[in-house]
Amino acid sequence: MRVLVVNAGSSSLKLSLLDEHERVIAARELDAPRAQVDPGELSDALSPELSHADAVGHRIVHGGERYRGATLVDPELRRALGALADLAPLHQPKSLAALDAVSRALPDVPAVACFDTAFHATLPPAAATYALPQEWRERWGLRRYGFHGLSHAWVARRTPQLLAGLPQLQRDPSALRIVSCHLGAGASLCAIRGGRSLDTTMGFTPLEGLVMATRAGSVDPGLLLWLAEDRRVSVTELADALEHRSGLLGLCASADMREVVSRANHGEEPARLALEVYLHRLRGGVAAMAAALGGLDVLVFTGGVGERSPEVRARAADGLGFLEVALDDRRNRDAGADADVSAPAARVRTLVLAAREDAEIALQTRALLRAPGSGS
Repeated sequence: MRVLVVNAGSSSLKLSLLDEHERVIAARELDAPRAQVDPGELSDALSPELSHADAVGHRIVHGGERYRGATLVDPELRRALGALADLAPLHQPKSLAALDAVSRALPDVPAVACFDTAFHATLPPAAATYALPQEWRERWGLRRYGFHGLSHAWVARRTPQLLAGLPQLQRDPSALRIVSCHLGAGASLCAIRGGRSLDTTMGFTPLEGLVMATRAGSVDPGLLLWLAEDRRVSVTELADALEHRSGLLGLCASADMREVVSRANHGEEPARLALEVYLHRLRGGVAAMAAALGGLDVLVFTGGVGERSPEVRARAADGLGFLEVALDDRRNRDAGADADVSAPAARVRTLVLAAREDAEIALQTRALLRAPGSGS
């Protein structure tokens, strides 16, 4: 079963056709800075190679409380996902626009929605619940949903495969305690045990948690209330600043981690501060995830920054020695995809994994369509 994976991001639309072994047969990336996808451009992109798909798997950011696994796309699902758009206004409309455009282009190919929130449906109540009035929580479904679930799910799937031969980890793979660090323009951590998410840093929206490229991460809510009081800052301006003008960009006028690291190494104070703030929040988050797991066996870096910034990995690990994390300088510097960069004697293994949301979507799509009663 060849699966066309459709991944609508904040500024691009990625199309990849994967075979049964999760190899990419063909791929295309389109600019999609707005919620709408150009139907003509999409039609051109789908012909001829990408259109030879037996199924389509769509990345959908938010599934709410109802959708906790991959789901066949039908009119009822489409209406329900539209109603969830206000929970992820920057991402959901673009995902749904791509879904509609691809469905028009390939009307006879079954389509499956795969949710970024679904992997975190296993969060225990203590991790998922906000200390807010009960009537608010019940009326509006206020809870921690978590995001980047497709990336974290791939980490949960791939890590035991890579570590299967290590003597110190040859116990039941389901006992592995993994902290997954998805570090890209958006960033989140996940505490994984037994292939299940037990805690994560993003919450009701993708704004909570780590410092990101342009997003602030966690901020004292009292500070935000103070800004909103007496119209110091409008709600619209506040939302725009938290999403688009904060994070690394707000700290040093650059959202590109490569530039931030380079400028910091050349002694530029704003860039140095930005990097230190980023790493401070990252180390604290890793420690919190390890606490949720009751210890740590594997630390995994993935995503654009996680895969491509040896300095971020090294400096994060330097502050995690108390968790028995230690990197080998040469391995870390030369790491490619799916590499062990741990120091030889380190008890905790540290991996660099290629982000394969496309593979996870393809696997979930096939599993759903081949399940008994799917009609496929």
